[in-house]
Amino acid sequence: MNCGELLIIGGAEDKCLEGEVLNKFVQLAIRSEGGIGILPTASEIPEEVSTEYIKVFRDLGVDRVEVIKLDSRQDADDPAICEQLTSFSAIFISGGNQSRLSELIGKSKFHNALSKAWHNGMVIAGTSAGASILGKHMIVAADTMLNDNKLKVEIGMGFGFLDGLIIDQHFSQRGRFDRLLSAIAGNKEIMGIGIDENTAILVKDGHFEVFGQHQVLVLDGSNSDYINITSSDNGSEELTLSGFNLHALTRGYRFDLLNRKLLMKKGIQQ
Repeated sequence: MNCGELLIIGGAEDKCLEGEVLNKFVQLAIRSEGGIGILPTASEIPEEVSTEYIKVFRDLGVDRVEVIKLDSRQDADDPAICEQLTSFSAIFISGGNQSRLSELIGKSKFHNALSKAWHNGMVIAGTSAGASILGKHMIVAADTMLNDNKLKVEIGMGFGFLDGLIIDQHFSQRGRFDRLLSAIAGNKEIMGIGIDENTAILVKDGHFEVFGQHQVLVLDGSNSDYINITSSDNGSEELTLSGFNLHALTRGYRFDLLNRKLLMKKGIQQ
């Protein structure tokens, strides 16, 4: 069976009956029986976050919505929790701290079960931190050096559902262009995707389509003709680069992740 869709959300999505992004997730989830499992592990307020999503998913017509309570590494290796995971048709990973997701779940039995379920067709959505964790690599932290306002970006390992990508969220709203550019400058093969709030990409079969209100930016340095990263005495990095490709996509536009090029909206000739 083909891998399931990934709905990757930039955070702060509308949680109402008219919200396009969560409506899209529900449409994908209800094609198969099983219902939706909510994974709020990244959040410091998991009960509050779960209650909000339970309400909106039920309002959108989902009969079975359950929380996967996973708060420790021991939980992530619990066969009963892994078995609960496989009973759903779709999983929704909430926002919070992506490092917490990586530390508690990465390379655990739950991680393996989630990967297997996705490869067998399960739909997975992630918002904010839950979006960043879906790539093979993720931005763990981006500290501003107080003396020169330069960024120092720390990269960690995500769940690995999308190879060769770093996903950043709340992108335009939190001014994260510089940190995403810094994250990919050291490795030309990694492509950066910045997703605005209340906006999502639906990934399937090597391409994605944009849904929601705002914009998605794709940063691609694979054809760059010059990259120079200079470290200063205080540990910050100065970038000089040329030849990066930037793609800005809005609702309905599609992108070919394999060939790294824009695919037009359906019905619009390229």
